[in-house]
Amino acid sequence: MPAISQDLAALDKLQRHLFAHRHAQTSIAFAGETSDPANATAARAEAMATLEEEAHDYLCCATTGELLERLQQAAVAGELDETRAAEVRVLTRDRADAVDVPADVAADFARLSSEAQAVWTRAKVANDWDSFASFLDRLVAARREMALMRAPEKDPYETLLDEYEHGSSRAFYDAFFSEVKDCVIPLVAEIRERGWQPSRACVEGHFDHHTQMELSRDLLRIEGLDLDSMTFAETEHPFSDSVSSRHTFIATHVYENDIMSNVFSILHEGGHAIYEQNIDVAYDHGILNGGISSGVHESQSRFFENYVGRSEAFAPVLLEALRKRFHGRFDDVTPHELYLAVNRAEPSLVRTEADELTYSLHIVIRYEIEQLLIAGEATAADVPALWNERYRNYLGIDVPTDTLGCLQDVHWSCGDFGYFPTYALGGAYGAQLLDAMRAGGIDFEGSVGAGDLAPIRDWLREHIWRHGRAIEPMPLIEAACNGKFDASHYTRYLTEKFSGIYGL
Repeated sequence: MPAISQDLAALDKLQRHLFAHRHAQTSIAFAGETSDPANATAARAEAMATLEEEAHDYLCCATTGELLERLQQAAVAGELDETRAAEVRVLTRDRADAVDVPADVAADFARLSSEAQAVWTRAKVANDWDSFASFLDRLVAARREMALMRAPEKDPYETLLDEYEHGSSRAFYDAFFSEVKDCVIPLVAEIRERGWQPSRACVEGHFDHHTQMELSRDLLRIEGLDLDSMTFAETEHPFSDSVSSRHTFIATHVYENDIMSNVFSILHEGGHAIYEQNIDVAYDHGILNGGISSGVHESQSRFFENYVGRSEAFAPVLLEALRKRFHGRFDDVTPHELYLAVNRAEPSLVRTEADELTYSLHIVIRYEIEQLLIAGEATAADVPALWNERYRNYLGIDVPTDTLGCLQDVHWSCGDFGYFPTYALGGAYGAQLLDAMRAGGIDFEGSVGAGDLAPIRDWLREHIWRHGRAIEPMPLIEAACNGKFDASHYTRYLTEKFSGIYGL
């Protein structure tokens, strides 16, 4: 049997190989969404397929399995330190999730999703669902097949949910969404009956593209990002990613007739990026680098987008940033007017532009449709009608085009079935983190109002960010909040905030 020092050296070598593949795949994917020419799709898809197959072989080969078994025994015997034990635990889980999916199947899916993203981009712009529909059916079939390979006895959608948020399930999300709907739907009805909406006139008009991009950088600096460790670009659908604490990616989309779209996209994606920039640098080239789950990641993006960005305390800070870049445009606007304008709650078509209150209803719609697709109870041809029906039932609005409907999100073109519920869960995590932060002595409003988010960042770095993938999502949230996850923090926050705004 090899000495433990040899096994640890082999563990480090494995992690370096996996890091190199992840670095290449992430960088290629980012270029594909932001700067590659239209004719680059096929070559990019082949490169991604090969990288995925090689990474799969490194992780899933018998030699790696034997190595991890020996190191697991060493961990049980107390022969590994905390970091080494975490590396072995996370690699063992990653291998278990992948080992039953053949390498060629994983490679085929990487190729398909690369091709599908390019098709989706064109379909969205052209309002052409039919051109994307066949790819969606293939993606659904592939993800269902891979889920059943991993857990033949299990509902494949359960497997996919757990992939994005370890420990979650349909029962967990059904209970969570039931609690959220019981809060949100009556509030939306009360607001409708109230018959009054704040004016958005102060944020309407034409706003120069270049100046909005400069504003984006200002907002990222306010959040606390290191711009020298970040690649910043534009794309059809805003997103972020990372390869290490020293290199994160953000891509935004500017609409010259909707400045707040970019403002809150930047605050959202900046929340993702600042999480990645503050993971322990010792994890940079290893398996512990990266956020632990989609839910925890979305808790950070939605924390900075909503709990900071849409707070009344932040309104003067945001107003100052707007005045700096758009001279004279906001001189007569008060912080309270801006606060009301960016918190206007009313049903809308596009998830990423949705207000904080109705946002979760957009997620419920996707959650329901995904279950039908993965169960084989619906196909891509059914999606536009299912989508439009649910927007009418949940939000009371008609969907005029597929571009503003079922083509609006990039996630399905990536095969990310099971991801959407984590957006709502992340919002709920954020409310509980905010309460814990205040209970821990952080003057949240004072810090935000001063435009000095350092105390908030320090708290999040200590309790969430630095741990990377070393602690599972629910234990991480429970430790940070001194108690189990409880959605009532979220529903209470929504009730108090929007009752105050609308005088309910």
